[in-house]
Amino acid sequence: MTMIDAAFYRGNRIFRVERTETPGPGPGQAQLRIAFCGICGTDLHVFHGNMDARVGLNRIVGHEMSAVIEAIGEGVTNVTPGQKVVVRPLDPCGECPACKRGHGHICHNQKFLGLDTDGAMQELWNAPSHTLHVLPDDMRLDHAALIEPVAVACHDVRMAAVQQGEDVVVIGGGPIGVLVAMVARAAGGNVVISEVNPARLRIAEDLGFDTINPAESDLKAMIDDRTGTKGADVVFEVSGSQPGVDAMTAIAATRARIVMVAIHARKPQIDLFQFFWRELQLIGARVYEPQDYDQAIALVAGGHIDAQKIITNVSPLADIQRAFEALDESPTAMKSLIKVGE
Repeated sequence: MTMIDAAFYRGNRIFRVERTETPGPGPGQAQLRIAFCGICGTDLHVFHGNMDARVGLNRIVGHEMSAVIEAIGEGVTNVTPGQKVVVRPLDPCGECPACKRGHGHICHNQKFLGLDTDGAMQELWNAPSHTLHVLPDDMRLDHAALIEPVAVACHDVRMAAVQQGEDVVVIGGGPIGVLVAMVARAAGGNVVISEVNPARLRIAEDLGFDTINPAESDLKAMIDDRTGTKGADVVFEVSGSQPGVDAMTAIAATRARIVMVAIHARKPQIDLFQFFWRELQLIGARVYEPQDYDQAIALVAGGHIDAQKIITNVSPLADIQRAFEALDESPTAMKSLIKVGE
């Protein structure tokens, strides 16, 4: 057993960093020395108390991480100590209808590491070796902590089958929306980001995107003007809002693909008539598959993701409580990282 520092969610918007014991890696596991771990929207839901029934009050969260292999357990052959890695934090059952059809990423009994199990907000983490992806030796570990959310974006763009020269609109310019925009641009799309937060609009503009604030300007008129009234070939709904859902059908071209990325707290109203009238396609996209991780690693390594602009805050593990509070209150933050270890 080894003594480590770990951040435990204790309920009532409280994280506490405590000393705890951790065993060595078991069979099929690798022990990871965590470098960085990002705070994602789901982690904020935990912080707000919205997932207490699922995670309990003794959970170490965190899944947007980077690490170095510390040790390996019995039977592990795909990684060796010293390698830089990230975790694809899905542990499917292998027996449900989705798994049997080869869709383990949407397993009916999915265990999401860092929510249903302890995660990466701890100095050493024993993770299933089948979840690991090896990184290039020269990749910065703070940049590597973006691989998981970039993989989300890669899956979204792959499901949309974005082609060179297509007109793409991303509704919602938060961290995932901006990453979707970057991946869609790398695929050859002509991308516009629609966002109501002025600070996020400035970040999107600094990243070289055309933007619009739909609270101040007519989004449909802008897209009609850009496309000769054709509309957008691909629309990503990342806002999680009813106005975003209204816009996604209003701006869609004939036979456009609309990808539902955001998780909506309430069932939105959708203009189904437009699906009939223009033969639209609505595509659900959830998490990622191994090939999306491979693409995400290649995009970050190749400089297609501007990690320096996306990472807006880095805090030590000891300050995790303050980091969550600051992210909760900040209108300007994009991606906040916790520096867990060296």
